[in-house]
Amino acid sequence: MPLINEFHESLPYIDTEPSPEARAAAEQLISAELPHDYQTTLHPALPALPEFRFSNLIEQELSRHEAGQPMSGGVDLSRYEAPEAPAEKSTTAEEASRALPKWKEALQKAYTSSSHLSTRHANLTLLEENGKNAWLIGNSQLEEILRGLEQELAETNEAVENVNKERKLAQLSGQAELVGLEETWRRSVGAALDVEVAAESLRMQILERRRQAAQQNVR
Repeated sequence: MPLINEFHESLPYIDTEPSPEARAAAEQLISAELPHDYQTTLHPALPALPEFRFSNLIEQELSRHEAGQPMSGGVDLSRYEAPEAPAEKSTTAEEASRALPKWKEALQKAYTSSSHLSTRHANLTLLEENGKNAWLIGNSQLEEILRGLEQELAETNEAVENVNKERKLAQLSGQAELVGLEETWRRSVGAALDVEVAAESLRMQILERRRQAAQQNVR
């Protein structure tokens, strides 16, 4: 037997719908109990929000987005483009010595671009060979997850429907008893009021008799 008995304070299958005046009065009573800052202040029972700590790069990006500035920087894609050879012609040893750094820079860019293209070609080859199967396997896994979620949703909906059916049957089975108890309560309250009225009338009669007896004794 549980220490706390759960019960419903409302009987939706028995009670009638409240009138607009009654609903407005109830909402007014609820609003009177709420603090003035209930929409902006969290409930004391809720835990405090964790403190977020972002890196400097994230802070910069958030500031940029907040200021509405366009994105800048990022990955320099020009390194993957095919470089052009230096336009200067070297006819003497001195000119060749001056052009050597430019040729080295062009050679480095060419090596970077070649490495990028080789890696991209390997990735495209793997995608062509295994991409279809990986895509089908991924779809199969997603479909299995979807079926599991749909089954869980169906079971939850069925459990909710069963609870509602049991609650409806429980309320409807006790409706006659509740109506009888309500009528008995009303008759009891009416009888108590009749007794109070009769007692008050009898008290007034006694007081009137005493007043008349007191006047006769005075005479």
